[in-house]
Amino acid sequence: MVLEEARARDLADRLTEELNRRTPGIEQLTSYYKGDHPLKFASPEFRKFFADRYAGFADNWTAPVADVAVERLTTIGVKPYGTDQPDADLWRVWMANGLEADSQLGFLGAGIGARAYALVWGNPEDDETPTVTFEDASQAIVAYRAGSRRDRVAALKRWQDGNQEYCTLYLPDEVWKFQRATYQASQKARKSLPLAAVDEFVREWIPREIDGEPNPQPNPMKTVPMVELQNRPLLADDPISDITGAAAMQDAINYLWALLFNAADFASLPQRVVLGAEMPMTPILNEVGEVIGEKPIPLEKFALDRVLWIPDEGATVANWPAANLKTYTDVIEVEVGHVAAQTRTPAHYLIGKMANLSGDALIAAEAGLVKRVEEKQLWYGQGLREMFRLIALAQGNQGKARALAAGTIMWADAETRSRAQLSDALLKLKQIGFPFEWLALQYGLTPPEIVDLIAMREREASIDPVAQMMNGRPDLDGLRDEPVEEPEPGAEPGEA
Repeated sequence: MVLEEARARDLADRLTEELNRRTPGIEQLTSYYKGDHPLKFASPEFRKFFADRYAGFADNWTAPVADVAVERLTTIGVKPYGTDQPDADLWRVWMANGLEADSQLGFLGAGIGARAYALVWGNPEDDETPTVTFEDASQAIVAYRAGSRRDRVAALKRWQDGNQEYCTLYLPDEVWKFQRATYQASQKARKSLPLAAVDEFVREWIPREIDGEPNPQPNPMKTVPMVELQNRPLLADDPISDITGAAAMQDAINYLWALLFNAADFASLPQRVVLGAEMPMTPILNEVGEVIGEKPIPLEKFALDRVLWIPDEGATVANWPAANLKTYTDVIEVEVGHVAAQTRTPAHYLIGKMANLSGDALIAAEAGLVKRVEEKQLWYGQGLREMFRLIALAQGNQGKARALAAGTIMWADAETRSRAQLSDALLKLKQIGFPFEWLALQYGLTPPEIVDLIAMREREASIDPVAQMMNGRPDLDGLRDEPVEEPEPGAEPGEA
């Protein structure tokens, strides 16, 4: 269905409003990942005197929580339905777009912001290699048909450049491109326009004209070319970021560190306490310098300036033992353990302490992380499968697109094993008849690497057929040009 310009602008406004609603939360979660944590849980007095001292400090545990799963998310291929081999051409498009690296950025963005997006569009310079990009959740949004979580009806990509904000609205039949002035740019218009007119000027999208391109332009793919990768989706609510559950404990950890640093600064060494002394006072002077009264000196200033004042002869001094800083570190370690448990991050990733664990014990310790990664493979895999279908549509290959709708995304193994364990397991599987290509995939090789490996084996067979025969490979008779004559009785070795 082709939209009129007014309806297209209205749809762009609605999607932009929803994007504006989501963006502050995404930016906050991104700040946590980057280690930008404002000090929380502190009393007003503590904030007043010490907040500036610890500004910018963060013992950042949210970054490894987000990173640890992405480290084990590696796409190695895609198989259309009904085939037993990964599609080499789709993998060529994947590599040509640099997605072996950018996919990691997309997976990380989804883990932090709860969503990420993949956008597919035709490449005017190469019909066989569509352009594929991963988009951040603060710049892209997909709208679904009511009652569906997969039937896309529209998508929008928004960005800002200088004093202009741009957006591209993707619909099943057409693509609209708009732009509008930012609020800062509109300040110049205030001198000549009423305030209400300026506000309307800021909100209104206008068509963005590009030389040689119609606006709107037709969508040859006949479907919305952007797909969503959801992180920890829910049936009736927004997906959940990996950082959301760890943010509150991260605030508590930072606060405990601030208290520890404060104790280390003021009470890590034995102190002296003054007893029996009157409150120190400072005189109040009038305009001509006469003393007209006195007022107490704020004790906080003595604490900050490290000044000790004992005005009375009867004052005594008592010992103040040093603070036990281990009390703080013990609590911090418990809090880090809670972060590990709540996010299914192995404790040895965070605490950094490992005993002599056996292979089985290490596998058990990482079982929660492995399941977490496999869940991401399931949900991200749905988005990637649709992305590959869009690539086939952009290439004009309808048959492959239908097969990819029920295809399979191939992932590297999410579980960490030692080479010795893995080799031993694969050898046993080979002995009961598992094929070589499947074993090579389990070993961690990508489909292109397996193709190269098979070619190497074939070259070795042609170079050294005897070794291959000893390993039960080719038939030597098929490699001989002439039959070999038996030596005559009594002949020297090597004589026929």
